[in-house]
Amino acid sequence: MVTMSAFEVLGPIMVGPSSSHTAGALRIALVARSLAPAPIEHVDFVLYNSFSRTHVGHGTDRALVAGMLGLGPADIRVRRSFELARDAGLGFSITEGGRDEGLHPNTVEIRMTCEGGASISVTGESLGGGRVRVSSIEGVPVSIAGDMPTIFVEHRDLPGVLAALTRKLSTANVNIATMSTFRQERGGRAYTVFEVDEPVGARLLELLGDTENVEFASQVNVPGAVGAGAPVEPGLSFASGSQLLAACGARRLSIGELMRARETELAGDSDGPASPDAAMARVLEVMRSETTEALTKPKTSLGGLLGGQAARVAEGGSAPCGGASNLAGALMGTALTRATAFAMATLERSATMGVIVAAPTAGSSGVVPGALLACAEAAGAEDAAIRRALWNAAAVGALVSTNATVAGAEGGCQAEVGTASAMAASALVELLGGTPAQCLDAASLAIANTLGLVCDPVGGMVEFPCQVRNAMGVACAMSSAQLALSGVGCPIPFDEVVDAMATVGAALPPALRETAEGGLAATPTARGGCAGCGACA
Repeated sequence: MVTMSAFEVLGPIMVGPSSSHTAGALRIALVARSLAPAPIEHVDFVLYNSFSRTHVGHGTDRALVAGMLGLGPADIRVRRSFELARDAGLGFSITEGGRDEGLHPNTVEIRMTCEGGASISVTGESLGGGRVRVSSIEGVPVSIAGDMPTIFVEHRDLPGVLAALTRKLSTANVNIATMSTFRQERGGRAYTVFEVDEPVGARLLELLGDTENVEFASQVNVPGAVGAGAPVEPGLSFASGSQLLAACGARRLSIGELMRARETELAGDSDGPASPDAAMARVLEVMRSETTEALTKPKTSLGGLLGGQAARVAEGGSAPCGGASNLAGALMGTALTRATAFAMATLERSATMGVIVAAPTAGSSGVVPGALLACAEAAGAEDAAIRRALWNAAAVGALVSTNATVAGAEGGCQAEVGTASAMAASALVELLGGTPAQCLDAASLAIANTLGLVCDPVGGMVEFPCQVRNAMGVACAMSSAQLALSGVGCPIPFDEVVDAMATVGAALPPALRETAEGGLAATPTARGGCAGCGACA
């Protein structure tokens, strides 16, 4: 079943320019920091694959250091993390580990040296959209995504230690879901990872840490993970598009209404500022800001490729053009022109390390707000209807994340802008009164129109062609929505379209999956630009 929160699809709210390379990297560092047995004095970051190739242009290096300082993904100080680390006395080094086909495309090994000489290493993977997974601790293979409360214990490999640990968990009325133990050598260091059903408190960690022959016990906190949370009743659960449509039919709810009901149940009894409705209102607030700031206050991006393009598109929509009254009238129309400007403005804000909503990723963050806000403006839709459409977009994005990928490093740009276009197309259909079936038809058409799109960021930066592909994404979303609402469906079911996306993404060579080694990034002009800006090695 889909287990992720709506706000891991329409989120995180983060500092740009990349959800996987910036927000995800920062979250991996936060996890590593939480596992350190003592205050950290120095940290070595070893970057692999896409991380290794594009870390400067994506702000990965700054994000990793920011995470070690305890900053959050939306903290505007991320851009100054090197300076803050020096002020805090934290030493760090960044090493490009190059390509390793045996590792995830977005992998970093974090080696920490702590006060008193203690050390620990943590390897993490960024899965796209800001979601992360710990793949090893001290060289011990693990797979920790934070779906359940997780405890990491370092201890001696001696008889009775595991029995003592499990006894203390039992005494605390904590049920063990899984337990994995690894050792370096007989009688030497050993490590045990517990996944448990109940929340982990400081007192429990203290009890486990006081066990004889235990070095330390720590909770593995994975930021952004949903956790076990409240169970979702079967009528609100779904693992595929067909199941989603069946659930909507049984409940007589739209996709947006069903997703909101599911999230409300996941959140339990939370209300007020922490409620799902308040969180979605915050998403809409940030989207309104990110789509308009660059139209009135353009700034030059980190790599220098963006700055003012969105404003020029907006201005061209009303400027005289030959025999036509304006470009919008002769070409895209008012709503699509506005949507394009909004989408491009979002990428400009992201590329200056401004705060945005990853929807579902930073590289594709302009499509959903651009298309939805422009359409809502033209249709005179109220905020309640826009939020319902955003819940719809979250459901579609969750399905793609679960059954394929939204990470460019795994599936190319089709996984990012393609998924965002599908989310936006479905949301537009709901906004304009379409049925759940028409929503998924529109999403299917949008993916079909972007299938095979490669991820080739020039200079390793989320600037070009990312910005113009977001512009293309809103056009794809809006045309797909109009087709579906006009009764032009997709002959291939949504689930099969998503499966095709996953297959195509896996078939793309690494050079076309966010490594800046192929496509437009490999052209002579792009290579010359790289030499000038130094954004990638």
